Amino acid sequence: MWFAVVAIFLALVAFLYRYVVGSGPNPFAIDTREPLKPMVFDRKLKNKVLKQGFLASRVPEDLDAVVVGSGIGGLAIAVLLAKVGKKVLVLEQHDRAGGCCHTFKEQGFEFDVGIHYIGELSNHKPLRCIIDQMTNGQLQWDPLENPFDNVVIGPPENRRIYQIYSGRKRYMDELKKCFPGEEKAIDEYVRLCKEVGQGVWVMVLLKFLPTPIANFLVRTGLANRLTSFSRYASRSLTDVVNELTQNKDLRAVLSYIFGTYGKIPKEASFSMHSLIVNHYMNGAWYPKGGATEIAYHMIPIIEKAGGAVLVRAPVNRILLNDAKEAIGVSVLKGQEEVHVRAPIVISDAGIFNTYEYLLPKDVQTMPAIQKQLSMLQHGDSGLSIFIGLDGTKEELGLKADNYFIYPENNIDELLEDYRSGNREESAKKNPLIFVASPSAKDSTWPERTPGKSTLTVVSFANYEWFEEWKDDKVKNRSTDYKQLKELFINYILEAVTEIYPKIKDRIEYVDAGTPITNQHYIAAPRGEIYGADHGIPRFSAELNATIRAQTPIKNLYLTGQDLMLCGFAGALTGALTCGSVILNRNLHLEAFSLAKRVQNGNNKKKT
Repeated sequence: MWFAVVAIFLALVAFLYRYVVGSGPNPFAIDTREPLKPMVFDRKLKNKVLKQGFLASRVPEDLDAVVVGSGIGGLAIAVLLAKVGKKVLVLEQHDRAGGCCHTFKEQGFEFDVGIHYIGELSNHKPLRCIIDQMTNGQLQWDPLENPFDNVVIGPPENRRIYQIYSGRKRYMDELKKCFPGEEKAIDEYVRLCKEVGQGVWVMVLLKFLPTPIANFLVRTGLANRLTSFSRYASRSLTDVVNELTQNKDLRAVLSYIFGTYGKIPKEASFSMHSLIVNHYMNGAWYPKGGATEIAYHMIPIIEKAGGAVLVRAPVNRILLNDAKEAIGVSVLKGQEEVHVRAPIVISDAGIFNTYEYLLPKDVQTMPAIQKQLSMLQHGDSGLSIFIGLDGTKEELGLKADNYFIYPENNIDELLEDYRSGNREESAKKNPLIFVASPSAKDSTWPERTPGKSTLTVVSFANYEWFEEWKDDKVKNRSTDYKQLKELFINYILEAVTEIYPKIKDRIEYVDAGTPITNQHYIAAPRGEIYGADHGIPRFSAELNATIRAQTPIKNLYLTGQDLMLCGFAGALTGALTCGSVILNRNLHLEAFSLAKRVQNGNNKKKT
């Protein structure tokens, strides 16, 4: 009997080592940070890295992998593979690398697209360690103010502003000052967020375990009992918060950050929400030099291993052999197709683009693919306003912080009314406005663009409101389209100038990016900015056991936010998950291990 028990135990240990630890090459074996090099501000020099156009002659020979899309999920998996000697080609349909990490210039103003602030970047934190390794320590960060977020509730005549501070104790203490008598609710909310967020490892486990075992955990219900993250996944943010307090302003403040993952509180999973709260609990940062610094410091690592990152390279299909195995991609160059062969194809184009656009029709109908598609919905479409200002941050009263503006505290009701309304009326009553100054967050801005400032506004708008103009030329859409944009811009500007009154007569440039703008520039199928929908169904155990890095097509893998979670950190986690499967090594654990070794001053190589 004891012999059998020991045998079973040893078999379990061997299984866990194979599927949880692994034995493949380790991109986090050593600390690859290098001494800081001088920052490059010359845009022409940076474009030589970020804007390398696709030519068949520039495709490296004997590729180990090809990646579709140069968002953080695509660049990160390419870097991970490059660090273990793999030759990787990254293909980007836009004219610059970076995906939502790119910036653009209009009339002398530089605007960020998707990087507004990032948490968990204290020295030696795992996320900071991962990013340091992805950029060889060259990417620097500027901390935001403390408070870093401001929640604005109510009309101008009855406005309440609640400030969100970093640091767990101060976060709670400052909220308690604003809401006396609600101490118990605030303590319980923070406790719940911490407990639930710490259980996110179950998502990764379900994607790593062999499918039969993962499915067994799902069918028996064990997966839903493994952690608090599992247990709260099906509970809405509204339900949890409403149980804690009757104070409507406090309910709104505890829910305010739902906009960073795109679901209204009654549709949002509390488990997802807990991750975001924990992400920013100890502070927020912005990339020094702007968001383009991210791709700028990742691409050389890919190139050093013999790979390349090429833009203006629209992939129009994934190449399959007779056995329906991925063997490369086709790039549309003018009217001709250029075939790029590689034994591994990795898609950072999003699950809908990958399955519904890049695969042949007969392959799309495979039951395994249809099952995955049936479990997901498109995320909400994004609306952005870009404002260029004459003046410095001091002159205009801009700070390195963010504002979340709500016309009242009944957020669910306001957002449902907005989404269900006709476009002209809804344009005049936007219920969620996020506004921040990227120029005020970046310490290099005064040197790069003296005497100028910027504001970026983010909100949501139905794709259907703009869909009729999706096939127009992007720079020459109809007068009706421009007039609709103006309606949104005018309402939002009114709210923004109430927060920043000094900018009223200093606006030199303003324009809006609508859902069809996102569709054009970042290939978002319906203008979504967070990929597949992050509502409650996204966090079911069955979905996480089903949608994995390895797709139903042999040699075709998914990376980025549709594999794991939205945002910069979520897409990076998707790359780690994808890399773990391809390299047969748990890169999540290896990243934690390296962070610990760096913190302890022990940088010796780990095999």
